[in-house]
Amino acid sequence: MNTELLEALNILEKEKDISKETLLDAIENSLLNACKNHFGKADNIKVIMDRETCDYKLFAEKTVVEEVEDDLEQISLEKAREIDSTFELGDIVQIPIESKSFGRIATQNAKNLILQKIREEERKVVYDQYFEKEKDIVTGIVQRYIGKNISINLGKADAMLTENEQVKGEVFKPTERIKLYVVEVKNTTKGPKILVSRTHPELVKRLFESEVTEVKDGTVEIKSIAREAGSRTKIAVWSNDPDVDPVGACVGMNGARVNTIVNELRGEKIDIINWSDNPAILIENALSPAKVISVMADPDEKAASVIVPDYQLSLAIGKEGQNARLAARLTGYKIDIKSETQAIESGELPENYMELSEGVYEEEMYEDGFDGEYAEEYPEDYEGGTEEIEFTEAED
Repeated sequence: MNTELLEALNILEKEKDISKETLLDAIENSLLNACKNHFGKADNIKVIMDRETCDYKLFAEKTVVEEVEDDLEQISLEKAREIDSTFELGDIVQIPIESKSFGRIATQNAKNLILQKIREEERKVVYDQYFEKEKDIVTGIVQRYIGKNISINLGKADAMLTENEQVKGEVFKPTERIKLYVVEVKNTTKGPKILVSRTHPELVKRLFESEVTEVKDGTVEIKSIAREAGSRTKIAVWSNDPDVDPVGACVGMNGARVNTIVNELRGEKIDIINWSDNPAILIENALSPAKVISVMADPDEKAASVIVPDYQLSLAIGKEGQNARLAARLTGYKIDIKSETQAIESGELPENYMELSEGVYEEEMYEDGFDGEYAEEYPEDYEGGTEEIEFTEAED
């Protein structure tokens, strides 16, 4: 038993996760290569290796002939019978070869061949490991800034967080642990090239899967995500179990679940809404927290006209149009938002609509009693006035 070789192969298999069978194949190939370098060719060279004991035999197969023309492939009848008297012309004789007789160059080439195979297998193992994590999240340790890019250590491999995949305003310190979305893993001659992102919408989805048990087991589905990295994300959720509230499951008790994700995203705001197959209801939910009077959705044109109270217009549109823009991406509809006044002027609401609505409000006040909370519907930064704006879902 070749105990030294066996121990070495076991150590390599354990530390580098390279199978012993692969290493034995590499050794066989290196021996054949050494024979080729030593003798000039190795067509008739055979290697027999015991997979259990790692003992090996190396021999050349030579044909018995009367007159030898090629010493590497032929042997005379006289010499063959010195080995075994039963040999006849045309028989194949196996002549043992001592690997110790190989020259320095042949031995060095064999060693390099084994080392090359080990490196190739190491790269393959790492590639396979991270290829399985493609479209998933990983935890990495920040190493250093390289220009505007960030080098991230993922364990057995390094990844580069490029400037385009970074959230504006996020600054990381060396040794800091962060979560990243693996966009793509490429196999190159220098090892796996791993592209990671902090801006990808799927990062939010994977974070919810890791924090919310109902999302992970499929009870709650994340139907759609719209994200402006570093600022706000809207997600639409649906429950396959009527007894499970999808929004409540994602928010968690006292907001514990969603707050964990918000902290990981460095304070990025997350709006969670109920998904609906009815596009009008979905659009109404997507424009939350703004209140909506009516939604007219055209599924064929993928367009919708939304009317909101005058005092809710700026809230529906959001700062720099963000709320309406994210709602358009979330629903896939082109959304045209108008205030009550604009809708009356365009003829979408009757001219006496304001009077009718006032009568309804007054009746509700007298029946239910005014509780003094209506003023809270106004946003703190509301300055009055109306405006009309149209948002279209951004093309990829």
